[in-house]
Amino acid sequence: MSEKSFLVEVSARHVHLTQEDVEKLFGEGKTLTYVRDLSQPGQFVCEERVEIVGPKRSIANVVILGPTRPASQVEVSLTDCFTLGAIGPVRESGDLAGSAPIKLKGPAGEVELSEGLIVAKRHIHMTPEDAERLGVQDKEIVQVKVDTDRPVIFGDCVVRVSPKFALAMHVDTDEANASLIARNGCQGEIVK
Repeated sequence: MSEKSFLVEVSARHVHLTQEDVEKLFGEGKTLTYVRDLSQPGQFVCEERVEIVGPKRSIANVVILGPTRPASQVEVSLTDCFTLGAIGPVRESGDLAGSAPIKLKGPAGEVELSEGLIVAKRHIHMTPEDAERLGVQDKEIVQVKVDTDRPVIFGDCVVRVSPKFALAMHVDTDEANASLIARNGCQGEIVK
């Protein structure tokens, strides 16, 4: 493992919710229930689950990630989009303008999002110190080689720099399956 390598992990389908939508789906006054931490500081898996309802089919038991956000969004793979019958654009998290509409169902109600379904663009979280060590800048687009039994080079990986981040790259389930990335991730390295 090189000093420039980092964790590449799978970001499976998930939902981010506003507090207002949490209450619509789970009941008035409801807050998200912490289960366990994720690799990014302050981010966590919640006990609550929702159903994503598309024009064609639905996907049940989808995890919610906390904490709540300013806008609700649904992040899925392209295979999930085909299942749902709704194609979300490839976007960075939070870039929802003009994205696909989708419905969410919870035990207390439903939420119709006029936009918010996306396929998350592959990205690398890192601190400013990581960026300096790796020779990259915020929003730079890089290539990353993954070290698996089926190694590939992922292009179009966006670098996201913040002192609040921990060094890790996120790919979706389709990308992980195609390159044999295990559930606990693998090592990757930027190749320019």
